[in-house]
Amino acid sequence: MNAPIVAVTRNVIMAAARSDRIKRTAEKMPVTRNVVHRFVPGESFDEVLDAGTGLLASGRMISIDHLGEDTTDESAAEATVQAYLRLIGLLGELEVSSLEHPLEVSLKLSALGRALPRHGEKIALENAHRIAVAAAQAGVWVTVDAEDHTTTDATLRIVRELRADFPDLGTVLQSYLHRTEDDCAELSGPGSRIRLCKGAYAEPADVAFQTKADVDDSYLRCLRILMEGSGYPMVASHDPAMIAAAETLSAAAGRRPEEWEHQMLYGIRNGEQLRLAQVGRQVRVYVPFGSQWYGYFMRRLAERPANLTFFLRALVSRG
Repeated sequence: MNAPIVAVTRNVIMAAARSDRIKRTAEKMPVTRNVVHRFVPGESFDEVLDAGTGLLASGRMISIDHLGEDTTDESAAEATVQAYLRLIGLLGELEVSSLEHPLEVSLKLSALGRALPRHGEKIALENAHRIAVAAAQAGVWVTVDAEDHTTTDATLRIVRELRADFPDLGTVLQSYLHRTEDDCAELSGPGSRIRLCKGAYAEPADVAFQTKADVDDSYLRCLRILMEGSGYPMVASHDPAMIAAAETLSAAAGRRPEEWEHQMLYGIRNGEQLRLAQVGRQVRVYVPFGSQWYGYFMRRLAERPANLTFFLRALVSRG
């Protein structure tokens, strides 16, 4: 599929991700849920813990995301906090591997109330702080996810405040944004943890690179900054070129395998995840769960045409 067609396809999928009508239709289709299961192990705590336990047994680490975003109701934000507190309690009971930090949760600040009309940023900060306290007590890492570019400043303000109490709090930076090189340089100091990904939202050209080549070049520049910095880089990519570059740049920076990690999504390139773990690399798998899977699933389709082909084939074969 050539670049212009990929761009158009991606924009169509992202428009569908914002459509409540298409969402309602998709959620009612059993075939959709069957295909979604490849990327989202389930909606319940039991299902995600079962998936996580299997990943840990294979020598991989996990980062669990309770799906939800764009919350505009304070009670919904509180429900998300309670879900994370329960999840962290359950994670704390797991028998884990000998890896130093195998357990992590990922948070979206919009699910914690950042978009609430009054004092949203303050509420999200307080909610994230409550989760971070519980996670620290349970020995679970916390990383704050990135969302679309309009939220970046607010997200990083909250991250900076949280780091005063939780220096190992992680955050996500997206290489398709023009600003990310500067953010990497600022945030890659001692003790920091940065998950570098390419980006999964449809963004305008004035704030984000639009071609794969430009996004890739930015990723490599940002990755070099992180590897040469004094923090802990988390290389979130399934791209073989980026995986190879991470190996090269980490070696050039004199990093030991335990001083950085690869990260990949649940259900994508499972064989490569296992290969990297088997040769002694740290590999963390991002495992989402919950009933609000639609937006996450649509972004996975938009990222790679192969994912869309997989989904359409399943619809034809099962329909």
